[in-house]
Amino acid sequence: MVRLPLTPAEVERGQRLGALLRRARGERSMLGTALDAGVSPETLRKIESGRVATPAFPTIAAIADVLGLSLDAVWAEINQTGRRCRSREVRSQRR
Repeated sequence: MVRLPLTPAEVERGQRLGALLRRARGERSMLGTALDAGVSPETLRKIESGRVATPAFPTIAAIADVLGLSLDAVWAEINQTGRRCRSREVRSQRR
């Protein structure tokens, strides 16, 4: 199976996800967080750094659960900029 290249919007969303998880983790160790979520520390490191822009849903759900984040809140935060960009695009197309 060939994986299509990520769009700039997907890359940006992955970066926002990584930043959100880093902030939520705070002073908590990456190793402890990863192990509690059942993922490898390297996987968490790649997600937090934005190198894995589209992680699997169960991975994000497990990490969010460990960090006390609701999936609704995660989704809302990582998609904020995308909505704003699309709104601007629609407005500029109307002009």
